[in-house]
Amino acid sequence: MPESQTLPTPQLLPSTQTTFDTVDDLTEALRGQGYLIADDLAVVVHLATLLDRPLLLEGPAGVGKTELAKSLAAASGRDLIRLQCYEGLDESRALYEWDYARQLLHVQMLRDRIGSELAAEPSLSAASAALARTDVGVYTEDFLVPRPLLAAIRSATPTVLLVDEIDRTDESMEAVMLEVLAERQVTVPELGTFTARSAPWVVLTSNDTRELSPALKRRCLHFQVAYPDADQERRIVGVRAPEVEDSVIAEVVELARRLRDLPLRKSPSIAEVIDAARAASLLRDPLPDDDRSGDTRRPLLSLLVKFGTDLDVVRRELDSDTAPSGRLREGAHAARSAATPGSVGADGATATGSVTATAFGAGRARSNGRR
Repeated sequence: MPESQTLPTPQLLPSTQTTFDTVDDLTEALRGQGYLIADDLAVVVHLATLLDRPLLLEGPAGVGKTELAKSLAAASGRDLIRLQCYEGLDESRALYEWDYARQLLHVQMLRDRIGSELAAEPSLSAASAALARTDVGVYTEDFLVPRPLLAAIRSATPTVLLVDEIDRTDESMEAVMLEVLAERQVTVPELGTFTARSAPWVVLTSNDTRELSPALKRRCLHFQVAYPDADQERRIVGVRAPEVEDSVIAEVVELARRLRDLPLRKSPSIAEVIDAARAASLLRDPLPDDDRSGDTRRPLLSLLVKFGTDLDVVRRELDSDTAPSGRLREGAHAARSAATPGSVGADGATATGSVTATAFGAGRARSNGRR
């Protein structure tokens, strides 16, 4: 089949796809999937769906970019097709590849038949020419293995195509994707051009590890995603971890935001804050003093801090005399001396200490005692 020929579009299958008439519809649909989207981001996502333009989300790791694509697919009833990018990603892993084993088996099955037909040719050159004219069916869709980009184009049902962490590839791979992003098509030289059966919604994410090419950005709606403010983050954690008390969530979010102000290699992500809130809730009842081993700040820090050098920075900050005072610096011994066991104070602290004070305070109290 000539390269320029466009392959026919088959009949589309019935779909349960949902479209969003307004930004509020989109926001509520995402909320139903447990994703609380910022108002300005909701407007841009809605525009991307209406204009049928790729959406490029850039920002630090852990702010919910990938989760937005997943939630958008679930909220709209579309299938999610994900291309996870990495250094060294090539066309065969992103677009398509040929099933060479099946092709070889097919040729072996035809070998005897082909040999008998070519035996009648008077010369080797004539046999070669006859073979060239014969379509042995090696390059057909039966032997084509679609990878995520082609799979999204060939899908008969609506999809959300997530190109995750595109900044981990190089510019040559970005160029490969331009045909999909701009034309919603993929060209296979041996077969022709596959056009989209149902135009996918395309979401690209980048952690800002390198600058993306202007050609890629020109084809996309762009949004710079940041960490949510404290109120929004508390609401997000509350939706994802409804079993955790509000006071616990507030203290863990406060700790995470404090850590994000430090020069860390990796700041705590929202998902890690959710896990830390669940862990802090489990740590509400402190262990007896004789059961404690080492610094009791470690349990939650193991969820929020993932590099040894970062851990050193955090420990110095939390142990510093010049660090801001507050619940995170209270000793567990002070909390346990509260008037009524189990009572709750205005700041959310119980008689056994606030959750983060319980998890972090005992080691702090002991270090104060040694000074």
